Amino acid sequence: MNLIIRLLITTVLIFFLGNFLPGIHVLDYKAAVFVAIVLGFLNVFLKPILVFLTIPATIVTLGLFLLVINAAIILIADYFIEGFRVDGFWYAFLFSIILSIGQSFLNGIFIDENKN
Repeated sequence: MNLIIRLLITTVLIFFLGNFLPGIHVLDYKAAVFVAIVLGFLNVFLKPILVFLTIPATIVTLGLFLLVINAAIILIADYFIEGFRVDGFWYAFLFSIILSIGQSFLNGIFIDENKN
């Protein structure tokens, strides 16, 4: 059940940010669902590989390079999804930061981690 709630939270945030952030274009709610699903898969399968390959850069920047990896994941999702478009790296960077903060805040409100 938590997975569905997380997916819905991410979908709503993507759709909301797509309508209010310049440089982020989400065609409709269906595209936002696909973006949430693709981001989930990319974060599970591709992000650990990228993090491992960039350990030296991550250490030197005290972890800030992970923000660049998040922006790259957003740009990769942009490549795969037809109804989702990001105008550049800096828009993806801003989108990933706001999306992460929004997810943390809303997941803390709506998801009960103590429930079995």
